[in-house]
Amino acid sequence: MTKSINNALTKFVIRQQTINHIYFVNNSNCALLHTHPVDFPQIEIILEGTQQMQWTDNNGKIIEKILSTNDLLYISAQSWNKPIWTSPVTLLNILFGKQQISISLLHWDGTQLISLGQINTPRRGPRVGTFIIQALNELIWQKQSCKQNQTAYYLIHSLLSNTLDLLNTEIKTSSKTTSLYEAIRQYIDIHFREDITRDFLANMFYISPNYLSHLFQSEGKIGLNEYLNHIRLEYAKLLLKDYDLNIKEIALASGFKDSNYFCRIFKKKTERTPTEYRRQYHSKLMMK
Repeated sequence: MTKSINNALTKFVIRQQTINHIYFVNNSNCALLHTHPVDFPQIEIILEGTQQMQWTDNNGKIIEKILSTNDLLYISAQSWNKPIWTSPVTLLNILFGKQQISISLLHWDGTQLISLGQINTPRRGPRVGTFIIQALNELIWQKQSCKQNQTAYYLIHSLLSNTLDLLNTEIKTSSKTTSLYEAIRQYIDIHFREDITRDFLANMFYISPNYLSHLFQSEGKIGLNEYLNHIRLEYAKLLLKDYDLNIKEIALASGFKDSNYFCRIFKKKTERTPTEYRRQYHSKLMMK
């Protein structure tokens, strides 16, 4: 697992593999339904195959690109992209959180998304990576054409190099258990709309399902399913407030397969049905 991710990064850092095209996403002002902006910047690199991808510019115009092998997508913080899974593809996702970097090696085989590996490394020591991200953001904010901007290419290459340095540096952490819990929780916070199961998460992070459940109880003082439902319900509340969707659409968009189960959980946690919640929210707006 570690070797595969390390090798993939190394090939780009030593330029054995050359990045073909870099696309930049900065649409924090234009959220799209069924998407969930991520709090932190991230990179997606197509290692093999092609990936159809959607995002918008800051004017709300939908952009759709087919990313090919060695293409890279940089998504700035609070922005979103929407992968459309069609043909087989292998990709590397790098998420630059405040405390750690999460790297996932993923493969879509045409029917399902398979985790080939997951690594989390602390962002400790000199804040080189942070300054590189700030420089990238400056280029994007100034609305410079990053697509053909050599400075942007050099900054991306430096960011990948810094990530590899952190990955290869042995850093003692206060608690590996806490770091693992935070990494899994962070993954759920981003992918909660997908079909996440205990077995899937355990397989992705190379632990047993029972240990995964124990981890949430001991570190988070909450059950795994309870946490997952909490994240999904909070997102459902936003959709109920802002979108005129029926309850089944709300449930599916929030990650619930069964709308009846969604309604039961929603009422149990809020003492209101989703319809009552929406009605009361809009009634309060009318009174203001």
